[in-house]
Parts: sequence; structure tokens; C-alpha cells
Amino acid sequence: MAFNIPSDLKYLKSDEWIRIEGDTATLGISDFAQDQLNDIVFVDLPEVGTNLPKGGTFGVVESVKAASDLFSPVEGVITEVNDLLRKSPETINSDPYGNGWIVKLKLTGSVDNPDLLDAAAYTAHVDARA
Repeated sequence: MAFNIPSDLKYLKSDEWIRIEGDTATLGISDFAQDQLNDIVFVDLPEVGTNLPKGGTFGVVESVKAASDLFSPVEGVITEVNDLLRKSPETINSDPYGNGWIVKLKLTGSVDNPDLLDAAAYTAHVDARA
């Protein structure tokens, strides 16, 4: 099965994606991750203003099958959470890279992270697991 893996994003092997625009990073979970979780029923969102270390958790996504911690590939301060997900967590299933984003951060550290994969490397990682 082919998954949508946009080439303008970077990915962690734990299936989070990141879009960096200036000093802002938007984080979410990949199409593969939402497919594996199946029907998402709840998203535990952090508080705006939370300092998030690289590798720190920024919430939990719960589905009818499992709950998964969300990990940040960068260091930053949470500036926005996607309030839409409080009422409609299934938005992540239908639009993981658009309206299904989870948090936005103001970057406070380096964006260099050797664990971040480009789309081709992440596609290979997904294909090896699918």
C-alpha cells in the first residue's frame, strides 16, 4: 500500500513529521502512523508555553487500537495547539499533513537532528515495516 509522504517534510522513525518555516516548526503524525492507529478517538494536547526538549513528548494520540506518545525532533516552546483535534481527533485520519497538524513550536535550539529522515528514507523505513 502506498502512503502519502510529502517530500517537503522531515520524519522521525517514530512516525512524527516536521515542517520548518523560519523559526516555527509544525509537528504531526504521518499518513502511515494514522493508518496503523486506525480510528483516532482522542489527542492529549500540551499547554501553550510548554518548553519542549528535543526528544521530549508533546502529547498522546489514542485510537480504538492503541495509544502512542508523540516525540519532538527539535527543541522549542509550544506556541499553538490544534484545538480542532479536541472536538474532532479523527481529522488526523483524514488530513494528517493539513488540518490534522498537532502543535506549533518556536524553535529555541538547532534544527539539526541526525534522526530526521527525508521523504525517500522515510518511505524506505515505512516499506520495511508495512
